[in-house]
Amino acid sequence: MSARRGHRRLKRSREWGRSRDLAMGVRFAFTGGREGWVRMLLTAVGVGLGVALLLLFTALPNALAVRHDRETARTDLSYGMKTPLKKADNTLVVGEAGTAFGDKEVRGRELQPEGPKAPRPPGVSKFPGVGEIVVSPALKRLLQSGEGKLLRERLPERIVGTIGEPGLIGAQELAFYRGTDHLVVRQDRGGVERIDRFGAGFKTPEKKDPVLVLLTLVVFLVLLLPVGVFIATAVRFGGERRDRRLAALRLVGSDSRMTRRIAAGEALAGSVAGLAFGAVFFLLVRELSGSVDLFGVSVFPSYLIPSSLLVLLIAVAVPAAAVLVTLFALRGVLIEPLGVVRAAKPPRRRLWWRILLPVGGLALLYPMIGKDRYGRDFNQYQVTGGVLLLLVGVTALLPWVVERAVNRLGSGGVAWQLAIRRLQLSSGTAARMVNGIAVAVAGAIALQMLFSGLQGQYTKHTTNDVTRAQMHADLWDQVPLARAAAGFKATKGVAKVYAFDEGYVADRRKFAEKTAPITMADCASLREVAALPSCKDGDSFVIPAGGGEEVAPGMSRPGSTLWFDSIDGSEGTAHRPAPWKVPADMKRARAIKDPTGDKRNGFLLTPGALPSGGAPGLHGQIYLALDQGLATAPDHARNTARRLGMPIDPVTLVSSKSDDTYASIRTFLFVGAAGVLALIGASLLVAQLEQLRERRKLLSSLIAFGTRRRTLSLSVLWQTAIPIGLGLALATAVGLALGAALLKMTHKPVGVDWASVLSMTGIATAVVLLVTVLSLPPLLRLMRPDGLRTE
Repeated sequence: MSARRGHRRLKRSREWGRSRDLAMGVRFAFTGGREGWVRMLLTAVGVGLGVALLLLFTALPNALAVRHDRETARTDLSYGMKTPLKKADNTLVVGEAGTAFGDKEVRGRELQPEGPKAPRPPGVSKFPGVGEIVVSPALKRLLQSGEGKLLRERLPERIVGTIGEPGLIGAQELAFYRGTDHLVVRQDRGGVERIDRFGAGFKTPEKKDPVLVLLTLVVFLVLLLPVGVFIATAVRFGGERRDRRLAALRLVGSDSRMTRRIAAGEALAGSVAGLAFGAVFFLLVRELSGSVDLFGVSVFPSYLIPSSLLVLLIAVAVPAAAVLVTLFALRGVLIEPLGVVRAAKPPRRRLWWRILLPVGGLALLYPMIGKDRYGRDFNQYQVTGGVLLLLVGVTALLPWVVERAVNRLGSGGVAWQLAIRRLQLSSGTAARMVNGIAVAVAGAIALQMLFSGLQGQYTKHTTNDVTRAQMHADLWDQVPLARAAAGFKATKGVAKVYAFDEGYVADRRKFAEKTAPITMADCASLREVAALPSCKDGDSFVIPAGGGEEVAPGMSRPGSTLWFDSIDGSEGTAHRPAPWKVPADMKRARAIKDPTGDKRNGFLLTPGALPSGGAPGLHGQIYLALDQGLATAPDHARNTARRLGMPIDPVTLVSSKSDDTYASIRTFLFVGAAGVLALIGASLLVAQLEQLRERRKLLSSLIAFGTRRRTLSLSVLWQTAIPIGLGLALATAVGLALGAALLKMTHKPVGVDWASVLSMTGIATAVVLLVTVLSLPPLLRLMRPDGLRTE
């Protein structure tokens, strides 16, 4: 029994001793005088930046979920996908009224309540009356500013309220609800519907595309891994000074294990302080998020609520990682009472275990190549492990690459020699500074290759020829073509107007057996859709077989009587069918593609050839060629459409369209990359300042011996540029390998967009240069002989 009690006492004493050593390290971190406070502040800021970004990423899933829920809750139009409702005291007629301003979409609806129980949209406390409008806060600010003058012409109604947060998906969203009394629900025309509740729009079940899941997974890994690398680097700030303090502890009687536990306690204190800084940084970013609009995406601060489980994981993982990294860093350092043996030439780094990481990553990814990504054999966890090993391999290989490279660099100027000698003595420190940016560049290159390879699958090119026309207006029955064409021609920023009236002619007044399309326009507009032998007002043309779809046999025979507006042959059509006799002098034309890429067929008429009574059966189409030098030209055209009484804006013609999910992932990548880039810049600046503080006495000594400031500044630049150059070269190689593997997994040919690769490396280089420039003022302050003073 006494032996057991003694054993328990010994165990408790050892545990108490370990706890006491950790507590001593924590006290040293906070009571180390000015030097200790500066070291603690640098570590806390560095860790805090990383923790803030981690918290931001953990809050993004909730923000996206809330945006989706609020978008679903306000769904109103199904565009004919639902069974129409009958008018009742609980129904509301909703009409599409959206518009655009510059490159921003403005969501708009017209509301016409049909009874006292009509449902109100989320975020709207009272229906706007006729001539009134309820707007989002961001739209209200825009309309009241000088910048929104052109938009105000389209929304002249009196503002009577603002849309609350439940009715918006983002703080910067532009949205409005307008009161009206003229909406009519028609089966043959979408955009106006009768509803009895919001949030009951037409939905189709979405099937997850494994390629997009893979893309999302890789994006998260590429964005999060540099953050983890930087946190691991930040906890090692002030390592050389810490080791000298530990040597002093050895001198007063502590053993090697005790000194390591004290060092772990210091790292623990710095990481816990970093958690506190990170929480403060995150709350500041969260508060400012409501005023930021990145790539068209905005959120309310209340959206950014991190998952409790993930927050707990961060709170435990960051201090644990700080302790483990510190103990790992001290494994090859011999701390003796009279100094740190690391000051001698360190042993050469071994390559074999470092190369295992990227090789292992490729080994995990290789079995996924050629697999059916829709089958069960596509293992997402295996892909995650492979990507992680490849990117972590950059951090393992970079110190070895830097060490080998700087040991082989030859002689040069004084600044070059100072830089090379410093790198030879502490190549590991230099590599740690650039590890984060190297990992980020490697991941960015791989993602760029993957996006480029998948672009054709998720981005469809349209047939629009945007060099000929940039907008298209579909006229409704109440807007005559001539008046609309004249209005657009007089619009500022509109260079050319191509106006067409389109319809059909039939071989009989009723119960037609044959129909043919007909297009009426002036000669200038007709030449945009057909090659004409000659043209003057009063001419008519037919497009024969081979120039488009062939006109029904017999319909183009001279003297034949055709009928306008008699497609269904019924007596109940809106206009009486008008006869038209095919002229004997009708000319032949050859169809060419119009600005939307379509080819016309049938008959082409000039206004003088249109028979009396034929115009009511035609439907107007207008194409607008804009002045590309005037950025506000599209908004002037939209305002003209509003003045003409058109219920919808002219459509902007685009050369390509992206899948919504694919576009969302790419937007998320841009937003996340902006945050990671900001973190990398801040982390490099903090690391650079920490390194300069460590070398203060050395710089002062060199200045005291007559070294020029220009030489020292240039040496600091070389100390940053050489590791960055080596890191970018390694990152490019790993990024290309990872990108090739990912493309093979998605069954896409391997291709390298060298312009994107160079742009990624160029951005990283620009960040480094900016950090170097920002570090020059404190460097110049440190270059003074009085820095040799000590106590």
